[in-house]
Amino acid sequence: MSAGEIFWDVAPYVTIAVVVVGTWWRYRYDKFGWTTRSSQLYESRLLRIASPMFHFGILVVIVGHVIGLLIPQSWTDAVGLSQHAYHVQAVTLGTIAGIATLVGILLLIYRRRTRGPVFMATTANDKLMYVVLVAAIVAGLATTLMGSGVVGEEHNYRETVSPWFRSIWILQPRGDLMVQAPLSFQVHALIALILFALWPFTRLVHAFSAPIGYLFRPYVVYRSRDVAAKGQLVGSQPRRRGW
Repeated sequence: MSAGEIFWDVAPYVTIAVVVVGTWWRYRYDKFGWTTRSSQLYESRLLRIASPMFHFGILVVIVGHVIGLLIPQSWTDAVGLSQHAYHVQAVTLGTIAGIATLVGILLLIYRRRTRGPVFMATTANDKLMYVVLVAAIVAGLATTLMGSGVVGEEHNYRETVSPWFRSIWILQPRGDLMVQAPLSFQVHALIALILFALWPFTRLVHAFSAPIGYLFRPYVVYRSRDVAAKGQLVGSQPRRRGW
């Protein structure tokens, strides 16, 4: 067994252990830090554009990864979805979602760098998280284009990366499959492992307790404090969290 095979056999379990223990530790000893540390009060114009773009983009990316990694090719073949049709929709949706996510995160970074109060509230952990997150998004876009044959030679990741990913969860790791995958896919997977290992120790941890109820809660009505306004409503909008 080569060093590469051993790495891809062991690294996922190390990452899972870090995520589980790190999340437990964060919840046990840093409950008050379990938050996005919203900076909406400092600046909201850019946030109103960048945050939804990033979050909806990353949601589509995550769903696409779940489908691509967990659903075997035999299943899609069985329902009559050809490999070509699968790749066309994967590349189309993946590219659109990836670009939206990348633009959103770049706007969020630009906002943090150019807005004084927001920049002062940015920690070293935040900066590291942004670097790894951007790297993961860029690597993901690269593998989408390379794997589909748009750039370079086409590679069917559902014959290497997907079976390797599924093998992890049944405790029968197939690191040899990842060794056979192109370097771009290996780099993307490695960055993803690093990102997940950092996850519990950054603001990304709030994803584990996403306020789904916000989608269904009633609007909060704000009233003016100006006595002259005599209680006139000055706006009705839902409270939202953002970066």
